[in-house]
Amino acid sequence: MAKFFIRRPIFAWVIAIVIMLGGALAISSLSISQYPEIAPTTVRISATYNGASAETVEKSVTSIIEDGMTGLDDLTYMTSSSSTGQASVTLTFGNSIEPDIAQVQVQNKLQLVQSQLPDVVQSAGISVTRSTSSILLVGALVSTDSNRSPVELGDIFSSKIEDQIKRLEGVGSIEVFGTGYAMRVWLDPFKLNKFQLTPTDVTSAIKAQNTQVSVGSIGGQPVAEGQQIDVTVTAQSQLTSVSDFESIILKVETDGATVRLSDVARIEIGQESYSTNTRSNRKPATGFAVNLATGANALDTAERVKTALSAIAPALPENVIITYPYDTTPFVQLSIEKVVHTLIEAIVLVFFVLLIFLQNLRATFIPMIAVPVVLLGTFGILAVTGYSINTLTMFAMVLAIGLLVDDAIVVVENVERIMSEEGLSPLRGDREVDGRNHRRHRRHRSGSHGWCSSLWPSSEARPGSSIASSRSLSSRPCCSQPSSPSCSLRRSAPRC
Repeated sequence: MAKFFIRRPIFAWVIAIVIMLGGALAISSLSISQYPEIAPTTVRISATYNGASAETVEKSVTSIIEDGMTGLDDLTYMTSSSSTGQASVTLTFGNSIEPDIAQVQVQNKLQLVQSQLPDVVQSAGISVTRSTSSILLVGALVSTDSNRSPVELGDIFSSKIEDQIKRLEGVGSIEVFGTGYAMRVWLDPFKLNKFQLTPTDVTSAIKAQNTQVSVGSIGGQPVAEGQQIDVTVTAQSQLTSVSDFESIILKVETDGATVRLSDVARIEIGQESYSTNTRSNRKPATGFAVNLATGANALDTAERVKTALSAIAPALPENVIITYPYDTTPFVQLSIEKVVHTLIEAIVLVFFVLLIFLQNLRATFIPMIAVPVVLLGTFGILAVTGYSINTLTMFAMVLAIGLLVDDAIVVVENVERIMSEEGLSPLRGDREVDGRNHRRHRRHRSGSHGWCSSLWPSSEARPGSSIASSRSLSSRPCCSQPSSPSCSLRRSAPRC
């Protein structure tokens, strides 16, 4: 192989240029992270059951979802957690299945058991996300003058920011550390007992009367003869104010007396959940964590999130700012930069070492030309094999430079020695080194006392005759250990 490229230098240059171009194109497509992605594929199922205890969530939501997650390809193990109003199931898959296929299979299995879940859970929605468990960054909406409560800030985030961040490329999921507004109905158990009502009766009445109704139109097709008008009829939409909810009818007595929701409960606009309270530097705030999608570029994703938030910032109320209490991208960027600096220092150090010890500028540049070819080619291999640019792969490149230059020094120094001792041209010197290496390899394969074929004077050749210079192939024992007593022909045996 070496002889092939020695005889065809232009072809070797073309291959080297193609490798460099492929590596340069691969750099833009490689993801950048602090460490390689060695964690298996995980799919998380999240459900909300407002007002339910942890035990109720476990029995009515979590256990049903777990029982339905059967028959999944390459499912390694499954974990779950149940808390007040929240259920989470995490499924971990092996490396033989694609992450997208794993998520689709989980969604299909969830559809089969979704009808067994409580109606409240179904109406709130069940999310299936595929993202890494590590947090990319944490942001916060902070009221600098403390005039806005955390619930106001949570409502601003859910209405103006959350959906835009979720749609960004590379964002796997968002975890909100806060809550928005909700219509709170505080039931009085004594009044419920007085009117012989239960919480289920209240829930059913709210669900039945807080709906969007389509009542059609008057004079629509097909029309009667003489019909001259066509009117769309609108009915009352979903309830929006406290007074609307207070007017909900719960019960009508036989004497015409009406029991309304305001008779048994106190209604107000409050927080959706009172389980968390978020503050930043003693200021009211609402926080959110961004999880990176599997295989996404950490630096590019963080930059997209910050750019989107910067575009939203002017539309926020006065004295409401966006801060980043936790961000992993500076650590990723600095670690990669330090490794790049080490890589450059290694290349410069190798150049001076070659120049000092070889004392030949041409012999120094030959290994240095091979360095960018190898490095860019490595980036191409990383892209093909699915690796990312991280601290470990960059450190491996630093070691690769040492291995490359070490082999190059041996070859270049040997060629320079042969050129100076025997007065050969660079091409002849390369061929001579390749030939000697090939003969050494054959001798190694033939063994210590094997037989080898070599040019040897035939028994018929006589010095001075017309055939004195002729050579014929003959087999002679190779004596690679002259001091061995078993080698009787060590003086006359051919050198292999």
